[in-house]
Amino acid sequence: MRIGVDVRSLAQGKNTGVEEYTKKMLNSLFLVDKENEYILFFNAWKGRDLDFSWIDKFENVSVRKYAIPNKILNLSLWLLQYPKLDKLCGGVDGFFLPNSNFIALSAHVKLFLTVHDLSFEHYKNAFSFKRRLWHFFVNPRFLIKRAQHIFAVSYFTKMDICKTYGVDAKKITVAHNGLTSVRGTLDRNSLELITLKEKYNLPYNFVLYFGTIEPRKNIASVVHAFDVIKSDDEMTDFKLVIAGATGWKADEIYYSIARSVYKDDIIILFDIEEKEKEALYSLASVFVYPSFFEGFGFPPLEAMACSVPIITSQTTSLPEVVGNRAILIDPLRQDELASALRETLIDVKEKKIDLRCKERVAYARSFTWRQVAEKIKCTF
Repeated sequence: MRIGVDVRSLAQGKNTGVEEYTKKMLNSLFLVDKENEYILFFNAWKGRDLDFSWIDKFENVSVRKYAIPNKILNLSLWLLQYPKLDKLCGGVDGFFLPNSNFIALSAHVKLFLTVHDLSFEHYKNAFSFKRRLWHFFVNPRFLIKRAQHIFAVSYFTKMDICKTYGVDAKKITVAHNGLTSVRGTLDRNSLELITLKEKYNLPYNFVLYFGTIEPRKNIASVVHAFDVIKSDDEMTDFKLVIAGATGWKADEIYYSIARSVYKDDIIILFDIEEKEKEALYSLASVFVYPSFFEGFGFPPLEAMACSVPIITSQTTSLPEVVGNRAILIDPLRQDELASALRETLIDVKEKKIDLRCKERVAYARSFTWRQVAEKIKCTF
């Protein structure tokens, strides 16, 4: 079977969840599948090119590169249903979208689609007007109906698709995301951690949030909970580190930080490199992630892989991802988050929590990209 794969998302050069999923999933898929032929469809304007040397080791994988202005291509695909992407791939039997995007396919071509979440349906106000327009024109509802098969990154997302769009559950396969590296807790005295600590001037004890800095992640509640616990004499030596890329409406969060009585104890890190993430998690006393809505939720699992105690939401996909290995709170109750944070930090100080818990690490290690690839391969 000849399968076209949309890799246009990689042209942005970002390390967001979708790009991470696309790169890691495809690499594992090509490792396990030597039978199907894959043709990657890539389009980038203004000289943006991507290094595809990583596919050279796969004899059944090739790439078709185009340099069409994205706005013109998207408009043509939406308005004229032209050009047919399967034709641009040299003719294929199926076409795989690792994420919703503008497409036009010949009627006989099977569509396979990964759905990460339906936050755009339930939290429209969490997206900019431009992003809402993008979702309107891409029309994920149509893509989901058109698809021969759908891959959902969690059971929560699968049920959400069924409920929101009336899709038959048999049409959807759940393939949980994987983790690339699971090294467990790193030694605080290692050169790697000492170097990171000095680079960002990090304290010995700190609460960590890592993820996109946007209202949907409920970071304002993290700041509030931090203000509450800092008034306790036992918590004076703890600081709060908020790390991640700036998202939409981030100013609201920065405003809540500026109003904090303990703003001098809040550190914001914008440019954490991918290779620094594990060290940052390992240095944290506790990881907090009280997001309102997730289709999967990479950060809590990444923190678990470093054996860090976790506090996260009891909503959407997060309980499914972390299992019983994290403290679950109601994201709408700031007092509950503050109480859980205080109790956890006291347990950490009194060494009641094992920071080298092998069970947490083993659980995180069970999420592999190979498992994702095997499930996708079996569907093609």
